Amino acid sequence: MTEPSVALAGSTLPAGDDLDLLLLIRHFELALLDLFGRGELNGTTHTCLGQEYVPVALRGLLGEADHVFSNHRGHGHYLARFRDPAGLLAEIMGREGAVCRGVGGSQHILRDRYVSTGVQGESLPVATGVALHLKRTSPGALACVFIGDGTWGEGAVYEALNLAALWRLPLLVVVEHNGIAQSTATARQMSGTVRARAQAFGCRHHGVETSDVAAIRRELAPLVAEVRFEGQPLVVEFATHRLGPHSKGDDTRPPEVVRQAEANDWYRRYAEADPARFGAADRAQRERVAAVVAEVAARPPARWDPCA
Repeated sequence: MTEPSVALAGSTLPAGDDLDLLLLIRHFELALLDLFGRGELNGTTHTCLGQEYVPVALRGLLGEADHVFSNHRGHGHYLARFRDPAGLLAEIMGREGAVCRGVGGSQHILRDRYVSTGVQGESLPVATGVALHLKRTSPGALACVFIGDGTWGEGAVYEALNLAALWRLPLLVVVEHNGIAQSTATARQMSGTVRARAQAFGCRHHGVETSDVAAIRRELAPLVAEVRFEGQPLVVEFATHRLGPHSKGDDTRPPEVVRQAEANDWYRRYAEADPARFGAADRAQRERVAAVVAEVAARPPARWDPCA
């Protein structure tokens, strides 16, 4: 799986709830890029355009007792967990009602058993520690951590996998392999494979080549159950594509690489499969996001008193 190649066989639209969530994430991310283009956002943001189906597929396999560790490209992870576009947008825009009172921004979110960070590799050791805690106190719960293919250049990844396998921890590592680490193609900066590296530590590896949400759930359900109840760490590697830039407008990829990503986009496939149903769902979520943007933009700035 050195170069992502998502299988697009089949043309059945996902169930209504899954389709709505896919489209909510898609239009939320597009809205962020539009806001940046208009100069209405500060800082940075990393969209998950093209990868939305990963957290949507996993949401049916994760429960409230599970801990989720996200990364710098984590808006989809958050929305799949909480369905809260207004709170997330308020956080990114620094407005009232922000999830973390506007001090976390796009990359650093803390809510209930969910946390995201922009530091590559940071989450895996923490997730491993949480998995140890869950094994001792909450049998059946797991720690799920999202990382990218570029994160495999961090030594903390290997220390965490070693302990997870050695101690048989309920740790689910989700690798969103989009073939590029910021601006460097994975093939130019990583030797070997994610599969071989995971197996070197005795961790099971499973590759996902499809973007079909229902098929992914069926495929992963028995494996995730083994993580929960048998203490079998699992590395799930998704062959996916990043449609947008690394962050805002800094896309350094050759045009043909971008075209390949667009050709593998689930959005295009579903739009062609059932234009009427897809179109209605698409319009509904586009309008929903537009309403959220208008409402949040009209809010006053968030206030945070560290002494309160």
